[in-house]
Amino acid sequence: MTKAGVSGELRKYVEFGIGNRWLLRTELEHEDGTETEVKGFQRPFRCHSVYMRLWIGHRVLILDSREGLKLTRKPSRKFKWIIGLSGE
Repeated sequence: MTKAGVSGELRKYVEFGIGNRWLLRTELEHEDGTETEVKGFQRPFRCHSVYMRLWIGHRVLILDSREGLKLTRKPSRKFKWIIGLSGE
């Protein structure tokens, strides 16, 4: 079973903001854990949550409509400000 909850489904993250390769991109997370980035909006898309991610240095603040507020640390230093949609 995947994170999306149903076996065989592709998890999608549509992100808009500063810090990624493109201003608008879709990240596809495959069942085996690999990820692929695609420029623009990839259809079809069914939204499960909306999130905002602010990454400054090693700290990442995530505000998610499903999971609430999270503060994490990452090994790499970056600056990102992203608004995204999580779904399938």
